[in-house]
Parts: sequence; structure tokens; C-alpha cells
Amino acid sequence: MLSQTCLLGDQRDLIDQVLDKWSLSILAVLYGRPRRFNELRREIPDVTQKSLAQALKRLERNGMIDRTVLGTRPFAVEYSLTELGRGLEGPLGVLARWATDNIEDVHRARTRYDA
Repeated sequence: MLSQTCLLGDQRDLIDQVLDKWSLSILAVLYGRPRRFNELRREIPDVTQKSLAQALKRLERNGMIDRTVLGTRPFAVEYSLTELGRGLEGPLGVLARWATDNIEDVHRARTRYDA
């Protein structure tokens, strides 16, 4: 239970890295199937090349995705989810449903606060 747990430095760091804007988008795209770098860029249009590369490195370092160099010409790299990364699909789905279910309440709270 989150209410009974104080997040320690490593836990906070990992959650920050997994829940950042680009990591969430990358994971969501990769749940469908493995993708090449440029496919990810097309499917996440607002991400810059630098931000995408940094997020992919973080996710790979944390064991969430695999990077595979394909034996093609020209050189290509494909990214896919690991079992560890796939394990986030359920919790992230719950979080996304919570956001969908509560967005109107959040908008009302923001309006009251801003008034």
C-alpha cells in the first residue's frame, strides 16, 4: 500500500524515470510491438530526437526495454519491451483509467483554485 510506504531515494528515482512524459509514451507505443527509432519518432510527434534518445537509454538502463542492432543495411536499431517493462502495463493502465475517470474533477478543482 502506498500510504504505508515511504518512497526511498532509489524508488523515487526509478518512478520518476518511468513516469516521465516521454518514457510513458515510449512504453505505450512499445506495448503494441517492437519499433525502430524513427518509428517511435513518428508515433510520438512532439518528442525531439535528443529527448527520445535519452529516454530510450534510461529505459534500457533500467531494464524496461531491449535495444537490438538489426543486421540490415543501412544500420538499424529496434526497441522492444522486456518482461520487466511488460510488467508495467497493468499498473500504467490503472493509472490511465484513473486519469480518465477523474479528469473532470481535476478540471473543476483547478478552476476553483485559480479563481
